[in-house]
This record gives sequence, C-alpha cells and structure tokens, in this order.
Amino acid sequence: MTTTRRGFLSASAAIAALSGLGRGAWAAPLPREADIVVIGAGAAGIAAARRIQAANRRAVVVEADARLGGRCWTDGATFDVPFDRGARWLHNSETNPMVKLARNAGLNISAAPLGQKIRIGQRNARAGETEEFLAALVRANRAIDDASRGKADVACASVLPKELGDWAGTAEFVLGANGTGKDLRDVSVADKAHAQDRNAAIGCRQGVGALIAKLGEQVPVALSTPANQVNWSNRDVAVETPAGKIAARAVIVTVSSNVLAAGSIRFTPELPKRQLEAATKLSLGSYDRIALQLPGNPVGLAPDEAVIEQSNSTRTALLSANIAGSSLCLIDVAGSFGRDLSSQGEKAMVAFALEWLAKLFGSDITAAVKKSSVTRWNASPFVLGAMSVAAPGGQPSRKILTEPTGNLFLAGEATHEMLWGTVDGAWESGERAAEAALRKIGALTDPSAVPERTPAQRRRSRGASVN
Repeated sequence: MTTTRRGFLSASAAIAALSGLGRGAWAAPLPREADIVVIGAGAAGIAAARRIQAANRRAVVVEADARLGGRCWTDGATFDVPFDRGARWLHNSETNPMVKLARNAGLNISAAPLGQKIRIGQRNARAGETEEFLAALVRANRAIDDASRGKADVACASVLPKELGDWAGTAEFVLGANGTGKDLRDVSVADKAHAQDRNAAIGCRQGVGALIAKLGEQVPVALSTPANQVNWSNRDVAVETPAGKIAARAVIVTVSSNVLAAGSIRFTPELPKRQLEAATKLSLGSYDRIALQLPGNPVGLAPDEAVIEQSNSTRTALLSANIAGSSLCLIDVAGSFGRDLSSQGEKAMVAFALEWLAKLFGSDITAAVKKSSVTRWNASPFVLGAMSVAAPGGQPSRKILTEPTGNLFLAGEATHEMLWGTVDGAWESGERAAEAALRKIGALTDPSAVPERTPAQRRRSRGASVN
C-alpha cells in the first residue's frame, strides 16, 4: 500500500449512493413469482438485478426504504448543487464497469479534484511540513503492511511506528477514521493491507447517487417493502414482505453486515452460525457528513479543495470546500468521535463544524452560514452505519460471507476482500452473487459468459491510496 502527494487526502465515504425512485419502481401489486429475488436496492442489489436480467431471467428487488440506494443517496433538493449524502467517489476507471455505463448514460465522469491542504492552526502547512506528514504516512502504511505478513492479525494502531511525532494523530485520522470509519485500534492489519488502493478517485457531476439511480432505472424495484422473512433451501425460496410473498428459485441478500447481524430479517432455516459470526466481525464504521452553505467563501479556498488539520485528537474532520464551485462545504466526521457526535443529533454536529472551522479559518464562519444539513447513518434503521471494517482477526470473514449456502447468496461491499467500503466493491459483489445464483438455477452454465477480471487486471487497477 503506497501513498503519494496526490492521494493523501483521498476520502472514501460510505458505500453506494442513489437518489430518486427510478422508473423501475412499482406502483402495481408486488409480483408473486420470480427466478431470483434480490433483497436491497443499493449498488450491489442493482448490479445483481441487472446481471440477472442480462441472462433473460426475472429478478424482483425488494427494498425496505422508500427510496433506492441503501446506505447512500444523492440529495438534489437541499442545496443548489447535488449533495451526495453518502459515497462521493468511484475508483479504478480502467476496470470499473460503472464508468463506461455512466458515460453511455450521458453522465459527466471525471477525475476527482486534486486540491489539498493541511492546516496547522490558522495557517497552511509549509512544504517541508507537508513532506514530514507524507513521510509519516508512508512509514505508518509500511508498518501495517509488514505486520499483515505476520502470524497474528492485530490492530493497526498496535503496529504504528513510535517516531511519527507531531503527525501521529493526523496519520491515524487519515488511515483510520477518515479512511475506514473506525479508529485504527479497531481495524485489522490484514484487512487494511488487503484493501485495494483507491487513490484514483472518480467523481460524477450529477452525483454518484444519481449515477446508480440511473443504472437502476430499468430494474423492477418494490420500495417500502421490507423482507421480513426468507424461507430457503436447496430447491426454492419464499420471501415474505408486508405486501405479500414472492416465490423464487434463489435469493440474493445485499443488506449491510450490521443489518444482517442484527437479525432484522428472519431466515428459515437460520443462517449458518459461521456466516452470522462473520457479519459481526465486519461491523460498520461510522462516517457522517455536515453540509454547510457558506456564501462569500469565508474559508478562502478554491473549488473542491480538501483540507485536514494537524491534530493529535480524534476530534477532527475533513473539509471539502466550495463543491463544484458552489458555496456548499462538507465537513466529514468519522470513527469513534464521529459516532459519538452523530448520536447527539444535528444541532451538536453543526455546532462542532462551526467550532472546528472557526479554529482553522476565523470566527466569521458562524455568521456566514445560510443553510445546513447532516447525515446520521448509524441511526438509519435499514443501514445502521457506513462501511464494513474487519476487527483484528476478522479479515477472513469477508470470504466466509461468500460461501455457498443452498440457494441463498450474500452480496455487498462487506463480501469483497479488496474493494470493501467502496461502490466498486458493492457493484462487483452483486454481479458475482448474481452469476452464482444463475448457475445454481441452471441459467448460466458457461463460466466464460461474463469474464471476471484477471489478477493482472486487478494489479493494473491499483492506484496509490491511504484508504
């Protein structure tokens, strides 16, 4: 895992982002039969349903929420520019199928802006100080990589070099809370080292959520239709919802690891204990966003410029200023501090954002705020957090979640060993689960029908990232 000047502020928010209902959302009664039922209309569920349709089989997607998107969502109404309340980036443009699909759909895809600053108090870090930070980040990454090759899978925090000096806290924030949604004491060195590098971030001008919603337009989705119970076997499936029961030959479950572990869906027979334990070891980190409309650019930053601060406290954040040249500024809070802050509600979150910005840019910030909005993903009942992160010793759990279980298949970013925590990983996991389900029902017999990326292709797609 390497780090470059271009990538040290590469931020990953939560996973997939969707907005709108999509033309595939039903107003008609729920179908009673399908070849495969997909539970969850996030990126993994949309990808799975599209793959099933491409094989000329009937998919039905049931979504508990009243909107598409699962963990993420593009808000086009609150501010004068699209506001991704969850994931903001895609990655790996050369191998990511969503990039081509987005361009074919007429959406604007481009590399993420590179403007980045570090604040030390109310001034920008000097060139030499920035070099010191980057060197500290490289040493920390190298220590994590080295530890991942040991016999024991330990916490990332336990292997950090002692000589990181004044940059220790900043490095921990970038690698831990901001990169994974958890503090490094709660992150497996094996999981962190296995994560595919994600520096080559790609944005969508209309919003990542708008992109996924566009890709889901032709997918039949029943919104506000939670799957209450799944009766499954090796032969058939019955998915029970408040709108009725759907009979199928297989089911793909794409809910988050926290929802799965919470038992929000009843399974008969119960899911194997091995898989339920795996879900608990891949619990979701916390990552939320405080959006402030700040007319007049009181922070004095360029469009889309990103800022972190030198800090030895977890009480810190990432600023993305003047989104798309607008007056919208985003303050991302994550990890244990972000979780505690979001539990206090919107008022406390906005108060922190103003206090933090005033510390870095002066007290005039408070009077400049015209409008605010926050996300609180931990309190969202159909999500319960942000992205999955393996606890020390938990990295093998990702593969366990993909193990065959009759005609029931699990998908979602938590099931991806390298692209966990990304829209890319969720999408790829959905396609993979769909192909497994299609083979199970005899609808796909040629393993080369949809070629998977080769190890060489995966290596070429690796960028340089702190996340």
